[in-house]
Amino acid sequence: MNEQQIPAPPAAAPPHAPAEASLAEEELARRLVAGDEACLAEAYRRWSTLVHTLARRSLGDAEEAADVTQQVFLGVWRGRRGFRPDRGAIGGWIVGITRRKIADALSARTRRTDLAAAVGSSSALAVRDGHPEAVLDRILVQHELAKLPAAQQRVLRLAFYADLTQTQIAEHTGWPLGTVKSHARRGLHQLRGGLAPDVCV
Repeated sequence: MNEQQIPAPPAAAPPHAPAEASLAEEELARRLVAGDEACLAEAYRRWSTLVHTLARRSLGDAEEAADVTQQVFLGVWRGRRGFRPDRGAIGGWIVGITRRKIADALSARTRRTDLAAAVGSSSALAVRDGHPEAVLDRILVQHELAKLPAAQQRVLRLAFYADLTQTQIAEHTGWPLGTVKSHARRGLHQLRGGLAPDVCV
């Protein structure tokens, strides 16, 4: 089973997961633990909307919630042998995985903010102090920035060099805040991948 085989979560999740079920939860859990991929699809059908709703409420971003939903059901599949029916129902187990994945997403958001601050600080040091290593880092950062799509470049340059918050960038560009967050997240992910391991930021 791979990531591409898990269906995409709904774009706008209603507040309740589907109620109808063709299998009893105990049987579904037993077959899922045994490796029945059809039962993963059934678990997704029953609980993905609930998972997406919990993630969106916690993260405030539909795209991040969709990412978390994918990660939750990947976690369900990969960790299925760790499910213990005597410790609770499978629905509660999935909610527990959801909470952990939401916490991971919030931690990743903090790391992205720290990365943006670190890259900005590196650039500022290069200009002010003229350290050769910092100058090189700044050149590499600018080189990688230039590879990004125009919208991502614009958001990150405003964040790094104009020291604007995401809210200020949204006001400056006229883009929705969610769009700014999405460009920043994707741009930082690509930037980080392009810089490692050449630049330590």
